[in-house]
Amino acid sequence: MTVARSVVLFLVAALFEIGGAWLVWQGIREHRGWIWIGAGVAALGLYGVVATLQDSADFGRVLAAYGGVFVAGSIAWGMVADGYRPDRFDVVGALICLAGMAVIMYAPRGH
Repeated sequence: MTVARSVVLFLVAALFEIGGAWLVWQGIREHRGWIWIGAGVAALGLYGVVATLQDSADFGRVLAAYGGVFVAGSIAWGMVADGYRPDRFDVVGALICLAGMAVIMYAPRGH
């Protein structure tokens, strides 16, 4: 699997997981109802499916690496969906997480 395909899968997974969690949040905290909650639960399930499409057979590695994408993606989602404005520490922290994701997922391991 190419790195580009892997990155696309991480981005799609982030869309489903962060979007799903946001829909559940909206359904409960913003009183939008069960349809929003149900759509969120479905999206979270699709996140689980997309995560399995990564080439690595190591569940822990894939999910650990995805954590970096989740951190950065959550900040980006908040900016777009809720008008959240990250400060420099949010941005630096997200970049550190993405660097960690790249090391975990794409470092040459010689096997």
